[in-house]
Amino acid sequence: MGPAAVAAAREELGAGRRRRRLPAARGLQLAGEVLAVAAGLKPALLYDCGAAGQAELRRYLARLREAGLAPGRLHLLGVEGSALLLLHPGLARRRLAAVLRAHPAPFVDVSAGRQRPALCGPAEAEAIRGHLAALLAHLEAAEAAGAGPVSSSEVVPAGWNLCTVVGVLLGYPAAYAFSAEDGAENCLALMPLRVFTVRACCPGLRDGLGVQIYSFSVPESLCAELGEALDAWRQELEEAFRAQTDFVDLRISSEVVSLPAVAL
Repeated sequence: MGPAAVAAAREELGAGRRRRRLPAARGLQLAGEVLAVAAGLKPALLYDCGAAGQAELRRYLARLREAGLAPGRLHLLGVEGSALLLLHPGLARRRLAAVLRAHPAPFVDVSAGRQRPALCGPAEAEAIRGHLAALLAHLEAAEAAGAGPVSSSEVVPAGWNLCTVVGVLLGYPAAYAFSAEDGAENCLALMPLRVFTVRACCPGLRDGLGVQIYSFSVPESLCAELGEALDAWRQELEEAFRAQTDFVDLRISSEVVSLPAVAL
């Protein structure tokens, strides 16, 4: 199925002369990430492979389904031209609902004006919960109105911090937040961060193909406070892995890094 997945990416997501330039490895990785969402290993993926929109992605997903990949229900979520995500509808809704119930709220304030990261205070956390509740209502309505194997919708993020909302949708156990007054700057430069990476092999695409399913960071100084959220994330991931048959050899690793600049 690997050649079919690469051809689908090149022909449906490329443009003009660039179509054939998409590296085979990138086409396989994208198909693996789509399959990870369809298999319930993560709630969503953020599409960042080019300028393709919802129409191109729908054609790409149809090609994958023809090749026997990603047979489950999927949802394309456009965020007012700022982002395009592919969701596992049920898992994404459950993830949003779980974060709305979580105490303490798994939101990390990394605003540039801070000396060091800290969990968001009650007022900031409540504002973020309001945005997540609005998104959950949107997805419930879109699911009820949707038809076919791939549904789609567009949401207008009224005052949302997209970094935080997208982090929650991607299934991260803790999502970064920052003050809009500080722009996109943050206080993570040279701060020790624990970077978690999850990989698994996808024999259906190519024997031995390793697919990166997750990659996210948590400030090392907050790992103890976020320990319950991290443990729950790992447990849910391992349970989801045992319930599917598309991937083998799950590997969860972490390392501490300090970087001169961190883009969110």
